[in-house]
Amino acid sequence: MNNFNELWQSVLMYCKERVVSTAYDLWFSSIEIVSFENGKATLSFSNEFKKSTVISQYGDLISEGFEKICGFPVEIEYICPENIASKKESFQDLENFKNDILTFDNFIVGPSNKFAYTAAKAIAADPGGQISKGNNLTNYNPLFIYGNSGLGKTHILNAISYEVKKNFPEMKVVYIKSEEFANEFISCLGKHTVDEFHDKYRNNIDVFLVDDIQFIAGKTSTEEEFFHTFNALVDKGKQVVLTSDRPPKEIHTLADRLRSRFVSGLLADIQTPEYETRCAIIKRKAELLNFEIPDNVVNYIAERIKSNIRQLEGTTKRLHAMCVFSNQVPTISLAQTAIKDIIQDVQPLPVTINRIVEEVSRTTGVSIEDIYSKKRSSNISLARKMCFYIIRETTSMSYEAIGKEFNNMDHSSVLYNIQKMETLLKTDSNLNSRVLDIINNIKDSN
Repeated sequence: MNNFNELWQSVLMYCKERVVSTAYDLWFSSIEIVSFENGKATLSFSNEFKKSTVISQYGDLISEGFEKICGFPVEIEYICPENIASKKESFQDLENFKNDILTFDNFIVGPSNKFAYTAAKAIAADPGGQISKGNNLTNYNPLFIYGNSGLGKTHILNAISYEVKKNFPEMKVVYIKSEEFANEFISCLGKHTVDEFHDKYRNNIDVFLVDDIQFIAGKTSTEEEFFHTFNALVDKGKQVVLTSDRPPKEIHTLADRLRSRFVSGLLADIQTPEYETRCAIIKRKAELLNFEIPDNVVNYIAERIKSNIRQLEGTTKRLHAMCVFSNQVPTISLAQTAIKDIIQDVQPLPVTINRIVEEVSRTTGVSIEDIYSKKRSSNISLARKMCFYIIRETTSMSYEAIGKEFNNMDHSSVLYNIQKMETLLKTDSNLNSRVLDIINNIKDSN
């Protein structure tokens, strides 16, 4: 393996396939590997809270991931240097988002993604029409890219930022996930620093890249803030690019005025890659790893993994690690093992109660601990009812089984809460939309 960062990316991929996407984005994506030597890995966190949470909730999974990838138990040290904490307080700009690998040159184009790719290249050549002074009729603002998880949306965002920085170094490019935008805004409200937030996002950006915009839906104050930020940037001719797992019309709790803004530019979808594209992706990933894979092994992987580019790349990286550590050449037999470890025989991971509770917690703002508690305040009670209803809708669990997960609640109480939720959904269209969005998020995370 080229370096310990490559090893860590393989461990992250292993963990990503075994936790809900919101949990991964919240707890795993910001972890940095500092070193790996003599069977010991050192992982660094941006703050003490994240470190303690990951150790208690996901420490065993990370240890398991290292052992699976390396083939032997790995000692893990968790640290939280103060200099890293201060570094992470600033928003993500191009300098720490830019990836020399995730460029347009390394994006494998096929019928499933050509439209989005072509639109993104046009935007990178003339962001917001700032170069042609608005005379370029092929410029689109905003560009809204949507498609299932793992199909290359974030790759395109990185490619845009890389290309803009290369051609127009004076331009300020900002990338942020919508949840980070929401959390920062809420923090500024509490600190009474909203004016600084406005100046940061409305006056100092040339290209604004926002990932997973669907997660601001239903958050009224954040939607209001994003609406004004969006308008301020577009009115000044600044480029906005958004990604989502679904088109605006299917983000049910999104405010109508935001939905109309999002569809005022260009919508570009990314579909599941075709067989030939999947083969090309595997070969390109192997090439970047200086790894030779026989065509029969490439074909085997492409035939088994059909709907997720991250899984194609993860399997290739996993196979590469296996071959390096065991000093073997890639074979179909090894590929079978790599696929099995990465995606569990290519079957979707089952919807679990933990996934549902995490998503309800993220959407409602009620903590996971309170949802599982016996507290009866109205907001906690509603979140718990939502969990019961969604579990019933997305799993085959019995009322008795659901009750056992929630402090051994009697099955009749579970049934009563579900019936109450059904009544609420018939009369509260906003609540109904929130529940539909949660169910969609859970399905997408599978």
